[in-house]
Amino acid sequence: MKAGKISETVLKRSVLKQLHKTSDQIQQGPAVGADSAVFEVEAGQKVVLSMEPVTLGITEVGNRGVHKALNNVTCMGAVPVGVMVSLLLPTSYSENQLRDLVHELDHACEKASGAVLGGHTEVIRGITEPIVTITGVGIAEDKAYCSSGNVKPGMDVIVTKWIGLEGTALLAEEKEERLRERYSQPFINKAKNFLEYISIQSEAAVAAKSGVGAMHDISQGGIFAALWEMAESAGVGLEIDLKKIPIRQETVEICEFFDVNPYKILSGGSLLMAAEDGNALVRELEKAGINAVIVGKTTDNNDRVLWCEDERRFLELPQTDELHKVMEE
Repeated sequence: MKAGKISETVLKRSVLKQLHKTSDQIQQGPAVGADSAVFEVEAGQKVVLSMEPVTLGITEVGNRGVHKALNNVTCMGAVPVGVMVSLLLPTSYSENQLRDLVHELDHACEKASGAVLGGHTEVIRGITEPIVTITGVGIAEDKAYCSSGNVKPGMDVIVTKWIGLEGTALLAEEKEERLRERYSQPFINKAKNFLEYISIQSEAAVAAKSGVGAMHDISQGGIFAALWEMAESAGVGLEIDLKKIPIRQETVEICEFFDVNPYKILSGGSLLMAAEDGNALVRELEKAGINAVIVGKTTDNNDRVLWCEDERRFLELPQTDELHKVMEE
């Protein structure tokens, strides 16, 4: 199989069909577009879990892993408690490097108001970089709980901040030497700093109090994958205006330089939402200093349509994240 997330077809055929539900307490299990598992521990209270492996890039793996796992938890309306961490390290890794990585993990948890709850650390042969897997843990009250089942036809579709932030930062950090062939150092440094935006906890907290129907962290596969996953999970169609999707000029130029599609690259730091009144939600987000744009609507059919002025085309099944093209060179 190709590197990257497995295709939806393989996921349905060889993974999801092999699994069965064992308890009525499980309110969300494995499914297309489901980034978290949810089970009820007592009436009115749910535990939300989300596992996030850091598989693209070696930059800030601890920081990115913690925020990405807790982003998924927060998207369900849960309050983060902390993370479980699995660290598989190469034999070339030093104790000082391990200490620095653990410090990075702890600092990221502290910023996210969580803690490292435990995990596993092991040195193994056959790998050249650390393999970091984070499981985010959170608690959701019924009144705050969000799921894709809340998405109905006719809702506004909203995107926060800008797409491609994480992917742009990784390209700027790990392919800096190549980028210097065309761009100035201040331009590259600005792109590197996009990782500052990787947490979506602030906008998720505002959205949970402002009429949001559902939230989906935009991660591997970019905005196109996130749109498909939200629509597929909810069983709705989409009408999306491509030109309204917010994107930074740095992302446009760096993606053009590496010949990758900015709508299909890792986009941690941007949140996809559906709401009955998108204008009211956008106003509340803007009051909190968070950029947000209505990019389209959900529909009552299975068509997932992208408009670019008068050109109409259909959203495709999610494909391998475009970053693999560059990172594997």
